[in-house]
Amino acid sequence: MKPIFPAVEDALLPRDPVTQEPIPPRQQPGYYPGFNTLSQRRYWDEATRRVVEERVNHPPERKFFSQAAWDFWTVVFEHLIPQTDRTPDRRIPLVPALDERLAANYTVGYRYEDMPHDRVVYEWGIQAIDAEAQYRYGGGFLTLSSLHRDEVLKVIQQERPKAAAEIWKKMSVTRFWQLIMADAIDTYYAHPWAWDEIGFGGPAYPRAYTRLERGEPEPWEVEPQRYDWIPPLSSVSGEVDASGESPQSHHGSGGSH
Repeated sequence: MKPIFPAVEDALLPRDPVTQEPIPPRQQPGYYPGFNTLSQRRYWDEATRRVVEERVNHPPERKFFSQAAWDFWTVVFEHLIPQTDRTPDRRIPLVPALDERLAANYTVGYRYEDMPHDRVVYEWGIQAIDAEAQYRYGGGFLTLSSLHRDEVLKVIQQERPKAAAEIWKKMSVTRFWQLIMADAIDTYYAHPWAWDEIGFGGPAYPRAYTRLERGEPEPWEVEPQRYDWIPPLSSVSGEVDASGESPQSHHGSGGSH
């Protein structure tokens, strides 16, 4: 099941720091335009090629989540790793891999004593996020504007939720945030489109890497072409943090804002 992403509002796009104009979505954001990890698939062994191609062509179907829960976490993950800098056809689906993990009952092999099972974490997480949205803005999380959803998630990330006290008594807010971020990040950077974005050459077996000493790109990799951007208007990313430093001056792709 491939999620359908709506058209992106200008307020959700990263901006040019000089003109302040939105930077249009790209098929391949990042510093490595034109780089394509999959172009090297003929050099991979069959098992590696099959696994990597499966991630692109056949994201897992929904097995564990209800449709409502699937839709909810799709929106949450769109805020954890924004992909508005990507054209809709090149956005990396994050929830399918999470759903597959929970359906198979896979974990990292241990569980903190202040955390329930991962399946329960994602059930309670919906309740806690929705409760925070109701407390702050009088509506469910999915009914809020993008900026207000950012703000709801920000107070949870900063361990300052005001609602769902009973849930947070049974589940560490710190561990909760670490878990959902780890799931989002692991899935995103396991995908070859993310490898293209960061210039990672992908599997090098059985060919192997050859330039190991000076940090030079391999013959099949490319040199970076850097560009500047600043956060979208409808985002909390541009706010001054507690240290007093502003993150307004970024150097990267919009996918990491």
